[in-house]
Amino acid sequence: MKNKVLYKKEIEDLFKAKDSFHKELAEIPFDEKIKTLIHLQKIANSIPTSSKKKRRIWEIS
Repeated sequence: MKNKVLYKKEIEDLFKAKDSFHKELAEIPFDEKIKTLIHLQKIANSIPTSSKKKRRIWEIS
């Protein structure tokens, strides 16, 4: 019974942390989110795959 209470507390803490994380992400300006997305696209494009096709990376002017 004691373990159930402990697990419930841990699960509640995880959901609180997840909620807090999402609120922090919501505060990031849109242009910064796009820059992060482009950075992640470049990282994904550098990973070798079985196909020779390169993934598209967004360009912003």
